[in-house]
This record gives sequence, C-alpha cells and structure tokens, in this order.
Amino acid sequence: MTTRGSSKVRIGPRRGLLAALDVGSSKACCFVARADDADHIRIVGIGHQVSQGVRGGAIVDMEAAAAAIGNAVHSAEQMCGETIRSVIVNVTGGQPTSRTVSADVGVLNNEVGDADLRRALASCRAQNKLGQGELIHAIPVGYTLDGSNGIRDPRGMFGERLGVALHVVTADPIPVRNLTTCIARNHLSVESIVASSYAAGLACLVEDEMALGVTCIEMGGGTTSFSVFFDGQVVFTDCIAVGGSHVTNDIARGLNTPLVHAERMKILHGHAIASGADERELIDVPQVGEEDRGQISQVPKSLLVGIVQPRIEEIFELVRTRLEESGFAKLAGRRVVLSGGASQLPGVRELAQLVLDKQVRLGRPLGVSGLGEATGGPTFTACAGLLLHAVRQPTEIPVDASGLSFGGGLWERVGSWLRENL
Repeated sequence: MTTRGSSKVRIGPRRGLLAALDVGSSKACCFVARADDADHIRIVGIGHQVSQGVRGGAIVDMEAAAAAIGNAVHSAEQMCGETIRSVIVNVTGGQPTSRTVSADVGVLNNEVGDADLRRALASCRAQNKLGQGELIHAIPVGYTLDGSNGIRDPRGMFGERLGVALHVVTADPIPVRNLTTCIARNHLSVESIVASSYAAGLACLVEDEMALGVTCIEMGGGTTSFSVFFDGQVVFTDCIAVGGSHVTNDIARGLNTPLVHAERMKILHGHAIASGADERELIDVPQVGEEDRGQISQVPKSLLVGIVQPRIEEIFELVRTRLEESGFAKLAGRRVVLSGGASQLPGVRELAQLVLDKQVRLGRPLGVSGLGEATGGPTFTACAGLLLHAVRQPTEIPVDASGLSFGGGLWERVGSWLRENL
C-alpha cells in the first residue's frame, strides 16, 4: 500500500521549491519551480518525454509508466540542480466526476475557522454524500451563516450554524492508486492530486472569465477533460475518454499507414475544417508493411481532413452533451478556452465555435515565468496549473492524509479527529 505525501497535513499555499508532474497518454512532463509568493512563480527545471504505459489516462504498464515518469523527473532535476522529494500530480484516469453536496454544522467557539470547514467535509463523508470514489477535491462554492446567504469566506466571522455547499471531485480509486504506485517507485511522494481540467483552467483563464462563466476544455492524447468556472470558482468537472490519439488511430486505419506516419501527417497536414483547396493538394502516405519508398501512395488532403473532422466534432459534441446533462451549461456562459496538445490542430478552434456555439480562444500558461517558446504553449498548460494550484488555493478544503489514503484505519481516523479538534 502506498501513501501520498508525509504524515503531516499541509494547510494553505506552498512556498519555496515545488514540483508538478503531468502524466498523460502522450507525454510525461515535470516542472520544477520556486514560489516566493502567489505572484512570483519561476520555472527552474523542465523535463518531458513521450509517455509510455499510459492509455486513456490510465496506467496499463506499470514498468513503462514508472520509467517515463522517472526520466521526466530526472531531466527536470538535472536542469535545476535540485533533488525532488514530492510532486503535485494531475489525474485523468479513473473518470473524475463531480457533484455539489451541502452540509450544516455547528461552529466551534462561535468563530468560524478551518476546523469547521473540515468538519463540514467530514459530515458529508459520514452521510455518504461524497459517493464511493476517491476524494480528489472539496471546494466550497457557497456559504450560509445562521441562515444568511451570499457569504464568500466565513472564516473569522461569528455565528452558531455554518452551511457549506461543496463542489466535490472524486475518481475511481484503482487508477489513482496505480498512478501513485508508479510515482512511489521513483522514490517520490504525492503531495496532492488535481483534476487536469481544473489545473489547466487555473493556468490559462483570466479572472474575468472565471467570474462571468467559462468552460476550460483540456484536449489531451487519450482523454478530453473539461471544467466550468463561475464566480471565481470551479463548479463542475468531467472527462470523456476520447482525445488526440484517437484522431491518429483513425488516420492510421483509414489510410492503412503506420501510427508514426499517421501522427506526422496529422501534425503537418491535418485540419479540422475542410477547404476547397484540399482536393488539389496531395499527401504522401507510406503503407503498412511496405519498406520500399517506391510503394508510397498519394492521397488528396481532403481524404485526411475527412477522417480528422468527424472525430474532433465528436469530441465537442460529447462535451456539449455532458454540459447540458449536468445543468451547468448556463453557468458556463458564452466563453470556451481550449488547452492541451490536441487543441493545436489547425481548425480546432473554429470547429469548436461551430459545434458549441460559443466564443472560443486558445489558452496558454499564465502566471508563471521561465517557460520558453517550446514549453509555453497549450500542451503544457495543465502542468503549469498544478504549480498554481499549490500556491493559490485559498479556499479549497485540504484533502488530508486520511482523506487520500486507501481504506483508512483506526489510527488514521484518530489522527484526523485530533487535527480537527485540537
């Protein structure tokens, strides 16, 4: 059994050296940064490589995944000249889902403090409101104090009864445990786990977007995850098991070409929207099993676009359907921000506007310095967001060691009670 982080519970934002680890289906990436305060986060180490042993956001080969993670972390350590002990990691496997739950608890000493917020979370857990999954986030989205509504942060206020509406994100515990085990094999502890689309939103959204309503769509290799932000908080998260690698697979099957060539064609010639010139442009397509260069066939670009476009349309249609079913479509407003490697395919932004009927822009990491041109694009937004989450999480209730562990024994429950009541 692996454990995440140390036995001490960290409450509040991080300072000093911190490391973020983005483990996706297409890449493993590690950012090391120094955080003097919430407004000064400087990247000092970067390591990334092609991911191995991960499919659809879940670990399918423990050895290969652990090796990819180790190589990415080692590269970042060499660049910054520091040794990493713990990481903040994202999660896309395990189908992270969210719900809004509420709790009403008495206020200790008549003054609201962090202990009261943790007791509200414990009350939701005791009443089985959190569901059966692994708890990832518990984010307050609304408070009442003695019946008064509209309170943004009740800490320090006086009252007798505290009501809290919590946005709770959970995931299937098995994929999460597999991920933490791979990280532990590299002698690293997990400081915290963050939903990928939530992290991406923290990195690429501006304050006005978060306040007025926006959807951040993180388009990865094996999954597409998305989060709705409103009134400055994330209020809904979801994930679908379709991403950029599915486009590559479609090209490989449709054109009978090896996967490596399908990926290359997608990057060099792929487009999500057809144009009149596509019929006149020819593309070289090496065939599977043909080693002779003379056997390369040529197809019009329109054939490639005809394979790419339906899959991208499917992704956005699934996102639109999930938003409508969730009831958060109106809160999401008229704004969408795309991030992730698959969002860089030409025409994706325009196609998203047509399918979602919203204003769409491409997001990049904001709020961190030290990123070069190669690592400052949409592909690395989630990794940058993990660092921002560690430094700028003023309202989220810390999910402590007892909340993160698998099973939770007697001594963990005793420790949790002591932390909340002493």
